[in-house]
Order: sequence, then C-alpha cells, then structure tokens
Amino acid sequence: MAAPTRRRKLTFRRRFGLDRSGPPPRETQKGQPLRPWTVPNAVGYLRLAAIPVFLVLAFGSDDGHDPWAWGLFWLIAAGDYLDGFLARATGQYSRMGALLDPVVDRLTILSGAVVCWHFELLPRWALAVLAVRELATLVLAQYAVRREQDLQINWYGRIAVFPVMGAIFWSMVVESVVWDVMLVIGVALALAATVAYARDGLRSLSANEPSTPG
Repeated sequence: MAAPTRRRKLTFRRRFGLDRSGPPPRETQKGQPLRPWTVPNAVGYLRLAAIPVFLVLAFGSDDGHDPWAWGLFWLIAAGDYLDGFLARATGQYSRMGALLDPVVDRLTILSGAVVCWHFELLPRWALAVLAVRELATLVLAQYAVRREQDLQINWYGRIAVFPVMGAIFWSMVVESVVWDVMLVIGVALALAATVAYARDGLRSLSANEPSTPG
C-alpha cells in the first residue's frame, strides 16, 4: 500500500498566503473527489448567495453609494481571502473549492463592475475591458475543465485582485480620481494574467497531445 502523501509544514507565511511555493494541494487537482461540504466551501456558497443581494441593494440606491451595498461587497470580496485561509488552516482542500473560488471571484468583480457602470462611478472604458477580461477568463476556465486541465493562478492574477476590487469598493464609498487610476492598474495586471493563462494552457495542451509518428 502506498504511503500517504505528507502535507507541507504550515508556516506563518503559508498560513496567510504569503508563501505560494510548491505545487497546488493534491486534493484540488483534476480527478480528485469534489468534497463539496467543507468549511472553506461554505464560505464560497455564502459569497455566491450574497452577490444578488448586493445587486439589489446597490441598484436600489440613488447614486450607488449605499453603505449596506458597499459593506456587503467588502464582505464578499474579503471572503476570497477567508476561504483560502480556512483551507490552509484546516487542511480542508477540495476539488470543488478549486473550481468554485475563481467563478465566485469573477462574478463578484462583474457584479461590482455592472454597478459602477450604471452609476458611472469609474471610467466606463476600463470597466468594459475588465468585463471582457473576466468573461474571457470564465471561458478559458470552462475550456480547461473540459480538457481536464487547470488554469494555474499566476502572480499577475493574484496581485490584480487587490486594485480591481479595491477600486470598485472605494468608488462606492467616496468619489476620487485615485480609484480610476487604481482600476486601470488592476485591469492592466488582469490582462497580463489572462495572457499568461492562455500561454500556459496552450503549452499544457501541446505537451499532452500524442506525438505524430514520422
């Protein structure tokens, strides 16, 4: 019988997501059981259920600056970090979590972008580029799942989340050109991440294709 896989020591840096070295946890890889009922996944389900509530609150306001709306958006966005922290702290990694988390992230950003577009809280051209990028990432992820591949999250994508979600959140709190600049920076990083996803995905598919005999 094969020996069980030893889990890497959970250092302070790994617990708080500062150390992302090493391969993804085995439980999140293709072919593993979904394991939908875990504490981190419960956070993901709550985030998903809160998105339509946020939209109702935001569109029910006169100018997009409703405290309940931006407060709920902050909770949804912060949940992205919380579920990852809980997975690392409890060891409750799952295939479902690996598939669910990026979808909820994309929907969170898209819902915030729709609100900001409607109330003109941020430059609409940047929001349009962001929306196209998020939709393209969803399509790439779906394509990768069908091909039994995974989109490996890169540092461009990890860093882009902060200025993008930060710009959306703060623009609902108070008006400032700073959030416009923050969004543009975030969109540029997000586009770089998408290019890297596509490049790595093509390389992975090419490596898995059977060679043609000469």
